[in-house]
Amino acid sequence: MGSLHRMAMCCGLTVLLAATAQAEDWKTAKDEDGIKISLSEVAGSQYKAYRGVTVIKTSMDKLRGLQEDVAGACAWIHECKSQKLLKHEGAQSWTYTQFNTPWPVTPRDSVTQITTEQGADGSLTRTLKGVPTYLPEEKGFVRVAQVEGFWKFVPKGADQIEVTYQVHTEPGGSVPSWLANKFVVEAPFNTLKALKERAEK
Repeated sequence: MGSLHRMAMCCGLTVLLAATAQAEDWKTAKDEDGIKISLSEVAGSQYKAYRGVTVIKTSMDKLRGLQEDVAGACAWIHECKSQKLLKHEGAQSWTYTQFNTPWPVTPRDSVTQITTEQGADGSLTRTLKGVPTYLPEEKGFVRVAQVEGFWKFVPKGADQIEVTYQVHTEPGGSVPSWLANKFVVEAPFNTLKALKERAEK
C-alpha cells in the first residue's frame, strides 16, 4: 500500500511540475525598443498569454499616478476606446473598459477588478481579474469572458523601474486567429511603449 501511495504521489507531482512548466514556457515574440514580449501557451485555451518587460526611467509615484488615472490611462492602453472607474475600496478598484476592434469583429468591453499590493522591497503589484458579470452587458459590445494578469513595478536603482505586464484573456465570442495572434504581441508592446513615453516625460 505504501509503495502504491508513493507512486501516486510521484505521478501527481510529475503532473503538477508539467503544468507549471507549461504555464512558464515563455517564448520571445518581439524584442525591440527595450521592450521584450514573450508568449506562452495556456492549458485549455486557444489564446496565448502575453508578457511584456521593460525598464522605465521614472519614479514609482509617477508610474502609479499614470496607472490610477483610469480615464487618462486609456490614452496609452492598446486599442482602448474609453475607460472609467466604477468603484474604489481600500486596495481594490473596479474599472470598465471599451476596446476598438477591426471590422468585422464586434468591439469588446471588460470589467476588471484591480488589487494593489506594496512589496517590502519597494515593488508594487497590481493584480488584474476579470469580473464580467459585475455590470450588465452593453449593447454593441461582446464582454471579455476572462482576464487574469498583473502589472509589477520593481525599483532598479536611481529612478529606474522594471515594469512587467502579463495577461491572459478569453475574449468571448469568435475572434479570427490572425487577430488573436496579432493582439497578443501588439497589446503589450504598444501599451508599454506608450506608457514609457509618458512616464519618461
